[in-house]
Amino acid sequence: MANKRKILNIQDATLWYLIGLITADGCLSLDGRYVDITAKDYCFLQGLKEKVGFKNKIGIKNQGKSNEAYHIQLSNKNLYEFLVSIGLTPTKSLIQKDINVPDRYFIDFCRGVIDGDGSIRKWIHPSNKAEQWILRIYSSARVFIKWLQKEIQRLLLAKGRIHCSKQKSKANIYVLKYGKIAAKNILQNCYYQKALAMERKAMLAKECCLSGSGWKNYKAVVLKSGISRDVGTGRRSGLKILCP
Repeated sequence: MANKRKILNIQDATLWYLIGLITADGCLSLDGRYVDITAKDYCFLQGLKEKVGFKNKIGIKNQGKSNEAYHIQLSNKNLYEFLVSIGLTPTKSLIQKDINVPDRYFIDFCRGVIDGDGSIRKWIHPSNKAEQWILRIYSSARVFIKWLQKEIQRLLLAKGRIHCSKQKSKANIYVLKYGKIAAKNILQNCYYQKALAMERKAMLAKECCLSGSGWKNYKAVVLKSGISRDVGTGRRSGLKILCP
């Protein structure tokens, strides 16, 4: 008897958040089957696994080394082929280009990218002692980071600058950088009420947007200690994925 295959329905907002994570901190195998999601936070991956419904075990990458991390490896050709169809590529770190993201779900995709390869930081201005915030998004793919900059400006009306950090014997790192006002505009759109997000980044987003003028009634669905609060977003008709 053939093995039964379980059907996993991923709602649109969750799907595009997941795609953002894969774009930032994941990879596609060369054999056309495996999709890998990597994070340094085990509890985050555990919560994501419960939220999305993955049954795969969480493994360890580079165990015992300074760059040790956790990952989920998905063996699913449907998901793999869908990711390729929207523009993701194997060995994407240097050659990733534009992603075909629907405008409606760009904020979910962008939140996934920020949770994966973003940095939200607070600092005090040395002259006026005012609280300042900065949002950075890192990538080794120049074409992708320029596309992301363009889409954020088009859809979220936030202007950012790209800086290149040259690395000896390594690929250059491109940093898309936003100051306080632009960062608040991006974060308040991406980390919206009931949005699925990494707890640490969601809390920083909240603090940034509450500095000066910002949100007063902020709520977010975050992944904490392996627990996922599944309250949904009211969005349906996501990609139907067959999981072995």
